[in-house]
Amino acid sequence: MKDFLNLLSIASGSSGNSIYVGDGQTHLLIDAGISGKRIEQGLATIGLTPAQLDAVFVTHEHADHIAGLGVLARKYGIPIYATGGTIEGILETKSVGKIEESLFCPIRQDEMICVGSLRIDPLPVSHDAREPVAYRIYGEEKRLGIITDLGCYTEEIVAGLQNMDALFVEANHDENMRQVGPYPYPLKQRILGQKGHLSNESSGRLLGKVLSDRLKYIVLGHLSKENNMPELAYEAVRLEINMSDNEFCAEDFTVMVAKRNEPMELLVI
Repeated sequence: MKDFLNLLSIASGSSGNSIYVGDGQTHLLIDAGISGKRIEQGLATIGLTPAQLDAVFVTHEHADHIAGLGVLARKYGIPIYATGGTIEGILETKSVGKIEESLFCPIRQDEMICVGSLRIDPLPVSHDAREPVAYRIYGEEKRLGIITDLGCYTEEIVAGLQNMDALFVEANHDENMRQVGPYPYPLKQRILGQKGHLSNESSGRLLGKVLSDRLKYIVLGHLSKENNMPELAYEAVRLEINMSDNEFCAEDFTVMVAKRNEPMELLVI
């Protein structure tokens, strides 16, 4: 019995995202928003190569989630799982280059599929993309939720993230830094909007609604380079957890922040 899941954030931030998830038998990549070389280097830190990947799951078609997808697909022929809307967006992104359409495996929101020994359940999110999703990944015993790039959370999202063993959650920006930061006004409004990104505080409030005795690990990711800092995200989320209307406090969980430009330590769930 494989009573564990491995999580490796290879890169996480506004400039590029890629996460490895596996159970020792099945190996998945969630997004390929950095160069193929960096993905190779990241996987090498845990003794894997892209050739060992069983699939790439794409959350949505924005460049910071698909920049290296074409290289991986052409070099290794890895199946690509994504919603129909996301696939359309990828095929229309010229910078990705040509991808053999037979590699695409369309999925539907809220319809679980199996790849090897893992089950993957796409959860719809609110973001300014064609058909974006978060992913819940189930091993034999362990459960992991990966949810980034959403401007708000709904009752459906809260329900969908219950009873996880670990959560990788967006904490994109500090609200004060965003207000006084260098971004032009329209971009600030986009980030703040219902289809933008979760602030540190919003991320903490979402977590406050899904905490449980089962949850052990919380990883904060997709931090903005210009509008956030790891220390701010960490403290703000912990504060919101401590203020939430439940029996838990931040000290009950292992909370960590994914690195923007390098792999974090392998997390064994």
